[in-house]
Amino acid sequence: MIYGYARCSTNEDRQDINRQIRELKAAGAEEVIFDYEHGDAKVKQNLGMLLDRAEEGDTITTLEVSRLTRSTQQLCELIEIIKIKRLRLVIVGSITVDCRNGQIDPMSQAFIQMSAVFSELELSIIRARVRSGMQNAKAKGKRVGRPPITKDDIPAVFYKHYPTYAAGKMNISELARVCSLSRPTVYKYLKMIQ
Repeated sequence: MIYGYARCSTNEDRQDINRQIRELKAAGAEEVIFDYEHGDAKVKQNLGMLLDRAEEGDTITTLEVSRLTRSTQQLCELIEIIKIKRLRLVIVGSITVDCRNGQIDPMSQAFIQMSAVFSELELSIIRARVRSGMQNAKAKGKRVGRPPITKDDIPAVFYKHYPTYAAGKMNISELARVCSLSRPTVYKYLKMIQ
């Protein structure tokens, strides 16, 4: 089986993951699994599920090392899983790490680890630029961050479904889903009204 893995840092309203999915299918992926999660997040739920599901001899394809992770440590852990499970990892147009014999050749290991270092470096540079930009905006007297919200800003759909949640007939995940909100947003609204 050839799996594709795609990832974007934010949700589908802010980033379009379909380009990655199309390119992975064009590269031969039979099924594409994707996450909306930060690159250095310790848990990428669907990537974890994919690694659990993949069987000996399967291939996992992705477009860039940074789609898997932006952490060198996490990538080394992922490569270890690929080696133990005897999988093949293909970074389209770049690196192939073939561990179907239970081994990884030293050159492939070095190249994939170097790619992870550069991916982690890129994330650090981006974060430093954002912090610098925010400090610059503050120095100019501009308000930085999301505007504060009040109970009046909570959408009506949340208030519509809140009684069902309060009665114990719905959990946080279900409330988030029916309101088309993220779980952190639901927690924030609950804290405001309780």
